[in-house]
Amino acid sequence: MKVTFLGTGTSQGIPVIGSTHPVCLSKDKRDKRLRVSALIELDGHTYLIDCGPDFRQQMLACGCEKIDAILYTHEHSDHVMGLDDIRPFYFKQGDIPIYAHKRVLKSLKKKFDYIFKTENKYPGAPTVSPNKIKNRPFVINNQEIIPINLKHFELQVFGFRINDFAYLTDMKTIEDKEVEKLKGLKVLVVNALRIEPHYSHLNLEEALRFIKRVNPEKAYLTHISYNLGFHETVEKTLPNNVFLAYDNLQITI
Repeated sequence: MKVTFLGTGTSQGIPVIGSTHPVCLSKDKRDKRLRVSALIELDGHTYLIDCGPDFRQQMLACGCEKIDAILYTHEHSDHVMGLDDIRPFYFKQGDIPIYAHKRVLKSLKKKFDYIFKTENKYPGAPTVSPNKIKNRPFVINNQEIIPINLKHFELQVFGFRINDFAYLTDMKTIEDKEVEKLKGLKVLVVNALRIEPHYSHLNLEEALRFIKRVNPEKAYLTHISYNLGFHETVEKTLPNNVFLAYDNLQITI
C-alpha cells in the first residue's frame, strides 16, 4: 500500500490569506499546506479520502490518472468542495463511486445538485455513484474498509482503517469501542491542529496521548495549522515513531 498526503493543512491552509505569521512566511516547503486529503494506492486501485477545494492542484502534483472511489470523512467545505473537479476522471472512467454517511450525501446533493441530477442534466457535469455507509465494515474491489466513528465537537465524522493503516482527521473525541478497531496498526494518521487546546480538534498533546494509547508502529500528524509552529522545529520534539506529515509525502506500508 502506498499513501500520498495530498494536503496536510487545516481549513484555511498554510499560508493563510493575508497572514504575516512567521510560519505563513516560511520558505520551507513543508510549511506550505493545502487542505487535508490523502490518496491510497492498493492492489492496482486508487482511493481518495476527501476531495477538498485544492483537489485539482493536488491531482496535478501527484500525477494521479484514475480514482476508483472517494471516501468522505464528513461534509465540511475543506473536505468536499473539489467534487466538481473530478470531471477529467469521469470523462475517462464514467461514474465515480463515492462512499459517505447518509448525512454527508444529503449535504453533497445540496451543494452540488447539478452533479446528482438525473433529468435534464448539463452534459459537462460529472456523475457519481453514491453509496451510504454506516459504522460497519464495507467492501470496495474486494478490499475491506473499516469505518472508525469519531466526534468533531458534536459532529459525527468517519475515519477509515484499511489493512494495517488508519486515517483519522477532524477528531476531538472517540469512544473506547472505536479505539479497539485500531489495535495492531503499522501506521496511524491523526489530526494535531495546534499547541493550544481547541474545542473540535485534538491539539498536539492530545494527539500524542492518543497515539500512545493506540500504540501503532508509526504515526503521522495531519490537519495542521500555522499555530502548531514550524515543521522543522516541531518534528524535533516528537517521539521517535511520530512524524509531521507534509504535502506530497509518500509512505509505503
